[in-house]
Amino acid sequence: MSYHDPVLLFESVDGLKIKPDGIYVDVTFGGGGHSKEILKRLGDQGRLFAFDQDADALRNEIQDERFVLINENFRFIGRFLRFYGVKKVDGILADLGVSSHQFDSAARGFSTRFDAELDMRMDISDAVSAYEVVNKYKEEELAQVLFQYGELRNSRALSREIVKAREGSPIKTSFQLKEVLQKFLPKPKEHKILAQIFQAIRIEVNQEMQVLKEFLLQTPDLLDKKGRLSVISYHSLEDRLVKRFIQSGLFKGEAEKDFYGNVSVPFKKVGKLIIPSAEEIKKNNRARSAKLRIAEKN
Repeated sequence: MSYHDPVLLFESVDGLKIKPDGIYVDVTFGGGGHSKEILKRLGDQGRLFAFDQDADALRNEIQDERFVLINENFRFIGRFLRFYGVKKVDGILADLGVSSHQFDSAARGFSTRFDAELDMRMDISDAVSAYEVVNKYKEEELAQVLFQYGELRNSRALSREIVKAREGSPIKTSFQLKEVLQKFLPKPKEHKILAQIFQAIRIEVNQEMQVLKEFLLQTPDLLDKKGRLSVISYHSLEDRLVKRFIQSGLFKGEAEKDFYGNVSVPFKKVGKLIIPSAEEIKKNNRARSAKLRIAEKN
């Protein structure tokens, strides 16, 4: 299996409307699929910067003098681009979520399919892992994580069950967590509910919503006029943030209007929401929930 099959590859890169001499950023490098496609469309004067906090992704680094791979979280995009003397870019691409490699690496603990230690860190140097969330969060905190990031209506009952179980001994592995919550996992919905639970814990561990907000807030200043933002999201929490930000430059509330009722927003939407074709989903089942939104800097 490849490191990561890029989802909506051509659609997302087409959305950047690449100029051969432009400067572009791929903030989720992974296996390098999107970056390779961007480089194909760049001329000799073009430049591409990529970010990935997962040390495993460094093994996929592309040997090209136009390319720089930065081993950092993309929440720091502005800081590191300034370090390289870059103030404005022509396009930014983000393929959010977990890579196929991370899901398929049993030891990382991202997948419900494997019995592994509760980890789920995208950057293994981070202090907080899934173990800390499951075993050390207070009942109320844990319930909030499951409700907010897993959209689980019975989050309080799930949290109570976890806290009761860990009083005897710590919950160390994914299968132990599954066993603790077995009575909440009816067979027809077991996979769906487990996926929601794991998603919630993973988002908390990696601060994914906060990271996405910090990243999006920097994009209007980083993109040159008519620069493009191309973002692929995989669940409703991410997509809502991206959609709202493109519409208003905010995550909640309404954009302010001037005396004449005009709204000043940083982006204009480009085209409609794009989802994978049936053919792509057939080839790569993980593409099924992907949504691509494209915006242009005003």
